[in-house]
Amino acid sequence: MFDFQFSASLFLCLLPLLCFFFFNLKKSSLSILFPSSSSDSNSSKIPTSYPFIGSYFTISANNHRRVQWTSDVVLTAPNLTFTLHRPFGNRQIFTANPSIVQHILKTNFQIYQKGEFTRNSLFDFLGDGIFNVSGDKWKFQRQLSSHEFNTKSLKKFVETVVDTELSDRLIPILADSAVNKTVIDFQDILQRFAFDNICAIAFGYDPAYLLPSLPQAKFAVAFDDATRFSGERLNSPFPVIWKLKKLLNIGSEKQFRTAMDTVHRFAKEIVKQKKEELKEKSTIDSVDLLSRFLNSGHSDEDFVTDIVISFILAGRDTTSSALTWFFWILSKNPEVEKQILNEISEKTSESSIYDEVKDMIYTHASLCESMRLYPPVPVDSKEAVANDVLPDGTRVKKGNRVTYHPYAMGRVKEVWGSDWAEFRPQRWLEWDSAGAGNWNFVARDAYTYPVFQAGPRICLGREMAFLQMKRVVAGVLRRFRVIPAMEEGEEPVFVSFLTSRMRDGFPVKIEERVH
Repeated sequence: MFDFQFSASLFLCLLPLLCFFFFNLKKSSLSILFPSSSSDSNSSKIPTSYPFIGSYFTISANNHRRVQWTSDVVLTAPNLTFTLHRPFGNRQIFTANPSIVQHILKTNFQIYQKGEFTRNSLFDFLGDGIFNVSGDKWKFQRQLSSHEFNTKSLKKFVETVVDTELSDRLIPILADSAVNKTVIDFQDILQRFAFDNICAIAFGYDPAYLLPSLPQAKFAVAFDDATRFSGERLNSPFPVIWKLKKLLNIGSEKQFRTAMDTVHRFAKEIVKQKKEELKEKSTIDSVDLLSRFLNSGHSDEDFVTDIVISFILAGRDTTSSALTWFFWILSKNPEVEKQILNEISEKTSESSIYDEVKDMIYTHASLCESMRLYPPVPVDSKEAVANDVLPDGTRVKKGNRVTYHPYAMGRVKEVWGSDWAEFRPQRWLEWDSAGAGNWNFVARDAYTYPVFQAGPRICLGREMAFLQMKRVVAGVLRRFRVIPAMEEGEEPVFVSFLTSRMRDGFPVKIEERVH
């Protein structure tokens, strides 16, 4: 309540100036300022900007559907690009144009960095972790992290870490739900699964979060809160508000600080345990990511803690988000599910789990198609450190944010066809009639499909994510049917902070398959 009162008080201080502009607006502008619903045609038009306040009222009215609204706007804009005018003259350029995405992520990579706005907004959460830095700090972390994603490490990951978590924890929980006919939150289950996996492979640590009792871990709740508050900072029309609340330690910023205390304690305990382990052993048979960073000479506890938090965010939230939406969309497409089951049946004779998963072409295409519609990171921003001109002629001033929009890019009719709204894994496949008579996967270039980012910062864990997801899909679908437990016609709500998720979880019923 106090948080709301403080924000309202600050707004009231600005009200006289806002009223001056507001009451001088034409009556016809009111529908643009206050779109009544998501179906209002005006909500998909480039919002009108006014002195001082920019497009504040339109931004505020669409805050509950920010990703969908900006997607609607950018898809109707010339060259799939528009400029959103935020209060105090701040400009944010949104784009779904592949040529512009390539320009900012590759061609002019040195100009488009994390920038001070993003860095300051996320620093309390991500610090100097790989997702919040540029330059030498980023290069060092990326170079050292890249050793974690060779073929040997990937094979070990899927055949030991993922498969053990699947067979010993996930499958028994689903079997118990099927027997007792209980409704479970599958989004929560998948987050727990991914959290255990990333901790095991990256830190050599098992948090045992996915147990039959589904323990309520304070860290997981705090991590979700930290992600949410960080996202709210990034999208705040008046950043001065959260900065003042942080200074006074009140409202949402007080809650954020409490959440981050819990997150940091957890991450620092992992670092502490790993340091003790390294002291006790003269040689390490299995060198995990955290060991590599500690052995590299970086003993700064805060820096290593930031690295731990960044990799938890990458390994827990993105993979679980992709799988959550995949199982939802699969439940509405039984023919696709049938094709995946056929592929699973065909691959069970492979020599190893790794080979079985690696060669699941149709399942791979289905996951790509699902992430086209529901990307784990639906928008991402870079900040210009110098003036620039985009390929379509849009001028970018130093300090402007340029935001590429994977959610919108998966809905561009000119790229995906008039049937873009349909879930069709065949978009990613071609039939090899001249060869063995199998499907071949046909990838899209990373600038048309930047779900894993692109250019020098393209996701290092892309292959690891696909292996994990395909192993889960095979392990779950081989034995169970996942049935959404929702009212007839009800659909989950897509929301996003730093990563996307289903609002209020994904309730499902589990049924054993009859073979």
